[in-house]
Amino acid sequence: MAVMKVIEVMANSDKSWEDATKKAVAHASNSVNHIKSAFVQSQSVVVKDNEIDEFRVTVKITFEVK
Repeated sequence: MAVMKVIEVMANSDKSWEDATKKAVAHASNSVNHIKSAFVQSQSVVVKDNEIDEFRVTVKITFEVK
C-alpha cells in the first residue's frame, strides 16, 4: 500500500493554461519527488486593456510518500 499526499500549487503564464500547469508541476518537483498526478482545480485570467494578459491555474498535485 502506498501513502499519497496532495498539495495545492498556484501558477501563472503569459502563454496558456497548459503552460501554467506545466510550470506548477515543475515548481512542485523542485521540492517533492514521486509526483503521480496533477488535477487542475481552477483556471482564471487577468485582463488588461480588453486582452488576456495572464493565465492562472490552481493545481492539486498528488505524490507518493516513501
